[in-house]
Amino acid sequence: MSRTTIPACRSLEHVVSRRSLLHTMGGVIGLGGLNGAVGPGLGLCGGLAASPAIAEAVKTGGKRVLVIFLHGGVSQLESWDPKPGTDTGGPFRAIPTSVPGVHISELLPHTARQMHRLSIIRSLDTRNGDHGRGQREMTSGRDQPAPLDYPHLGAVVAKTATPPGFSLPGHILVRGGGGGAGPAAYLGPRYAGVVMDNGEPPAHTARPESLTMEADQRRSLLRAKVNDRFAGRRRTAETDAYTQSYEQALDLLTQRHVFDVSLESQRDQDRYGPHEFGRHCLLARRLLEHGVPFVQVNHSNYDTHYENFDFHIEQLGEFDHPFATLMEDLTTRGLLEDTLVCVMSEFGRTPRINDRYGRDHWGTAWSVVLGGAGIQPGAIIGRTNANGTAVEDRKVDHGHVFHTILRAIGVNSSGDFDVAGRSHPIADPAKGPIDELLT
Repeated sequence: MSRTTIPACRSLEHVVSRRSLLHTMGGVIGLGGLNGAVGPGLGLCGGLAASPAIAEAVKTGGKRVLVIFLHGGVSQLESWDPKPGTDTGGPFRAIPTSVPGVHISELLPHTARQMHRLSIIRSLDTRNGDHGRGQREMTSGRDQPAPLDYPHLGAVVAKTATPPGFSLPGHILVRGGGGGAGPAAYLGPRYAGVVMDNGEPPAHTARPESLTMEADQRRSLLRAKVNDRFAGRRRTAETDAYTQSYEQALDLLTQRHVFDVSLESQRDQDRYGPHEFGRHCLLARRLLEHGVPFVQVNHSNYDTHYENFDFHIEQLGEFDHPFATLMEDLTTRGLLEDTLVCVMSEFGRTPRINDRYGRDHWGTAWSVVLGGAGIQPGAIIGRTNANGTAVEDRKVDHGHVFHTILRAIGVNSSGDFDVAGRSHPIADPAKGPIDELLT
């Protein structure tokens, strides 16, 4: 099978970090967004116009990653690898998808119609049943029994795929529930995740009502004069970095509309649905259209130790339609070819059904879904046995998935980061990508 080599995007050394974003926009300098300062116009998302830099970043084909993290551990048997009619299969049927011969759970009828744009890895064996460890390992690609110092996938993507001059954060978490923002570790705080709790714009990005725009501008002018005077006498790399972060923060504040999903058309808001996950999927589309390199959307809680089947009816019923709508929109808007989509959890759930009609933690044989940029569509990687208790073919783990995601967006996952003269492998050097899944 031939592979297409995609040149890796250059990293951005001038992106707003989570620390500088919150620090410089929060209590230290008290700046807020320029409400009303940005005029209306036709934008990529049907709201306000994207800035020229963002529009150019999208137009030039920067690669992006969207992770949908199903916190708590979604059951592979009720989603991507059903086993109806077996002692572990549960009550749900397997239904055909848009890929001939491929079936998924009947709880995902809308997603079934999108499977020709997606692929399933059915042979994960991550040997882990702990929530915290599972989240760390799936999002860092490394074995992390304790909170070791490896960067989150979002930080790696922000470092390697953010276009030059891009002023929005490169790593955004849209959180309703589940885990927090991903650490950047040795990559530095500028690549750590910026959190949008409940899909709201990041904290401290609105100018206080008591502060007029004129007063805000005067403060900024005074700050600039003081900085210039200081730099003329004791300029250092640290002062240059602070000044640069401040200017980037000001630029970000003028683009606060990017984070406002209410600016999307009412028709689109209705299409995605009134519940939280639907709104967050629409927000993810908006962020991706504005060129944000990495977006993670959390959906929880799949930790179904009791009444697994009732909970999955509810949870997957909430997931299915918005996710399928997002896949359709990414395709029709020309974004999917440059956006890698991954649906993952920290682990799967036990084939054995416990005495509370639940399934427990299970990292031995479970599934992850990938699609979009650099991924072969409609593929099935690996196989579990008849009742899903073991991997029979093509066993892989979190390290292989991590390599695959990066390689698919054009990053040499076998390379190294040079941080202050020290070399750090981009991904686990003991692992490699799932080559047959790459285009």
